[in-house]
Amino acid sequence: MARMDYRADLLSVARAFGQATNRSLPRVSTMVRNDGKFFDRLERGAGCTMATYEACMRWFTSNWPEGVDWPDGVARIEKRSAEDAA
Repeated sequence: MARMDYRADLLSVARAFGQATNRSLPRVSTMVRNDGKFFDRLERGAGCTMATYEACMRWFTSNWPEGVDWPDGVARIEKRSAEDAA
């Protein structure tokens, strides 16, 4: 079984989102985590909890631009229904 590299996945999705929306990685970081250095820290080898990973991926899933392909090889978390979020 292949090992998931959650940092690479998060960065791939963040970069693709930034490119698709013409936003810098620090701006995307602020939008997703309210922390402009979050993705920079991941690039430098820092980690995050699975809860943070899932929250980021849910944010990207909920805010993904229409007509833009999700990065290949990165698992996408399903959107939560209103009932699930309650």
